Amino acid sequence: MSTLLQEIESQIANLKTSVAKQNVGVVREIGDGVARIEGLSDVMLNEMIEFPGGLYGLALNLEETEVGAIILGDYAHVKEGDEVKTTGRLLQVPVGRPLLGRVVNALGQPLDGKGPVSSKDFYPVEKIAPGIIKRRGVSQPVQTGIMAIDAMIPIGRGQRELIIGDRATGKTTIAVDTIINQARLNRAAETAGDRDARPLYCIYVAVGQKNSSIARTIGVLEAEGAMPWTIIIAASASDTATNQYLAPFAGAAMGEWFMDHGMDALIVYDDLSKHAVAYRQVSLLLKRPSGREAYPGDVFYLHSRLLERAARLSEKAGNGSLTALPIIETQAGDLSAYIPTNVISITDGQIFLETDLFYQGVRPAISVGTSVSRVGSAAQIKAMKQVAGKVKLELAQYREMAAFAQFGSDLDAKTRALLDRGQRTVEVFKQVQYQPQPVEVQVLVLWATTNGSLDDLPVEKVKAFQNGLVEFAATRKAALLEQIRRERVLTDALAADLKACVEEFKAGFKA
Repeated sequence: MSTLLQEIESQIANLKTSVAKQNVGVVREIGDGVARIEGLSDVMLNEMIEFPGGLYGLALNLEETEVGAIILGDYAHVKEGDEVKTTGRLLQVPVGRPLLGRVVNALGQPLDGKGPVSSKDFYPVEKIAPGIIKRRGVSQPVQTGIMAIDAMIPIGRGQRELIIGDRATGKTTIAVDTIINQARLNRAAETAGDRDARPLYCIYVAVGQKNSSIARTIGVLEAEGAMPWTIIIAASASDTATNQYLAPFAGAAMGEWFMDHGMDALIVYDDLSKHAVAYRQVSLLLKRPSGREAYPGDVFYLHSRLLERAARLSEKAGNGSLTALPIIETQAGDLSAYIPTNVISITDGQIFLETDLFYQGVRPAISVGTSVSRVGSAAQIKAMKQVAGKVKLELAQYREMAAFAQFGSDLDAKTRALLDRGQRTVEVFKQVQYQPQPVEVQVLVLWATTNGSLDDLPVEKVKAFQNGLVEFAATRKAALLEQIRRERVLTDALAADLKACVEEFKAGFKA
C-alpha cells in the first residue's frame, strides 16, 4: 500500500502544470484546392497551416471571421469540421547543389525517379528582393550563343530580359539555346582548369505546359549534356493552380541560393502568362475582388516581386548574380495587352519574336525594331562592341526600307547598298536551333559582314559562305579564334589577322 502511495506522490510531484498554447481552427468549407477555416485567430500571411494526415496549406486570405488557404497536395481525405493548426513557419523549398541535374515540382520534391533530394539547406519561397545599396551595375555578359541576340540585344548577368511573342514562334528555343551554351562554356572552363571562369548555373521553370513539351525540353538538355548545371522545376498544365502559382517563386528561391553564395545563376520562367492565369484562378476561388480582365488587383505586384529578386550583388554583398529570362505569350502580336505591358514595364528590355518573320524562315524571328536591351553594350565584350556597333541600326533601316522598296524599282545607289547589306545580314543571323555559336566565331562572322566581305556574294550563297568560313577558321585558324576569346578586344594586329583569314577563305570559295 505504501509503495502505491509513494508512486502516486512521485507522479503528483513530477506533474508539469505549464500551459501549451496552440492555435487551432476548423475547416468550414473545402473544394477546388481552397479551404475556408474558422477559428484561426493568430495566423500570418503565407504561413503554413497543418491539415489532418500531414497535409499542408498556405494562408493567403486573412479575413475578419475566417482564413482562406490554398492546399498543397491531394486533399481528398480532408472534410468539413476537420481540425487544423498553425505551424509558425513560412513555406520553404530545398536549395543548393544537390538539386543540379534534377527535375522537381513546385515544393522541391523529385519527379525524375532518381531518389530523394539530399539538400540540407532550405529557403523561403517568398523573400524580399535585395535593396539598391546591395546591387551594382550590370556589366558581365550572359552569352546566349544566338548571334542576333549577342550582337544586337545583349543580356548581362543580373539583368531581366523578357522573351515575348505569339504561340510557336521559338520563345522556349531561345531560352533552351542559352542554357545549352552556358553548359558548353562551363564544361570548357572546367576542362581547361580555368579557376577564374564563373560558371552560370541554370534553372528552368515550366509553368502550365503539356507534360510532353516539358519532357521534350528535358530530352534536349540531356542530349546536349546541359543537365549537370541545370535544375528543372515542372508545374505542368495537369498540376493544380496552386503548384503553378508557386513554381516560379520556388525557382527564384533556388536561384537566390547561388546568388547569396557568390555564384551566378540564370532562371527561365516559361511562361508567366500561364502563371498569371493560375494566380487569377486561385484568387477567384478565394473570392478576392477581380479587376481588369478578371485578374486580381495585385497581379502586377505578383510579377514585380518575383522579377525584382533578379540582381547583380556588389562585392560587399557577395558578388553573386541572378539573371531572369521571363517568357510571355501574346495573342496576335498584341504587346499592349494587360499582362505583356505589366511585364515589359518590370523588365530591363524585351526580345520580341514576330510570327511573320518566323513563317518567312527568319529564325530566330527577332523583330529588331521592337526588341531592346536597356543595359545596352555594357553587357558585351569589347570585341563584340567593335564589330556589332552599327548592325542593329542598319538592320532596322533595312526592314523599314524593304517595305518601301516593294513599291518602286528606281532606287538610288545608297538605298540599294543598304538593302543588299541588310539581306545578307538577315541571312547571317539565321541560326539552327540548339546550335549556339561561341562568341569568337560570332566576332569573326560579324567582322566579315560589317566589312563588306559578303556584299558581292549572291544572297543564297551567304549561308554556305558563313558555314565554310567558320569551319575553315576552326580547323586552320584555331589560334586566331582562341586569341579573340582570350583577349576579348580587337587590336589592329588582330583585325589584320581576321582580314587575312576571311580573304584567304574567300579566295578558295566558289560562289
